[in-house]
Amino acid sequence: QVQLVESGGGSVQPGGSLRLSCEARGNIASIGVLGWYRQALGEERELVAAVTNVSSTNYATSVKGRFTISRDNLRRRVHLQMNSLAPEDTAVYYCHADSITTATLPRKYLELWGQGTLVTVSS
Repeated sequence: QVQLVESGGGSVQPGGSLRLSCEARGNIASIGVLGWYRQALGEERELVAAVTNVSSTNYATSVKGRFTISRDNLRRRVHLQMNSLAPEDTAVYYCHADSITTATLPRKYLELWGQGTLVTVSS
């Protein structure tokens, strides 16, 4: 079974840092764009950052200069380094893969979400 497994959420004071990680597990042939989304209470889910398989990146305006997304293709992992965190960054953060091709036959082409990890920024 192919899945995305996240780790690294938690609570931090304003100005602090957290690092989120997500690993794609299972029989996988290739992975397309990996990204992080977040959903605050009562809000819609929004894109935070994304990285292609050649490490081209895209960021939401609200996190530019504070967050850094990176990808380890060998280990099938994506990371989100979050610095200068503010209370408005509080949300559940979700890892997302827009296209995963399975290695087993018949091939499957999957869009997957992680289970979500809570980030709370509060003094």
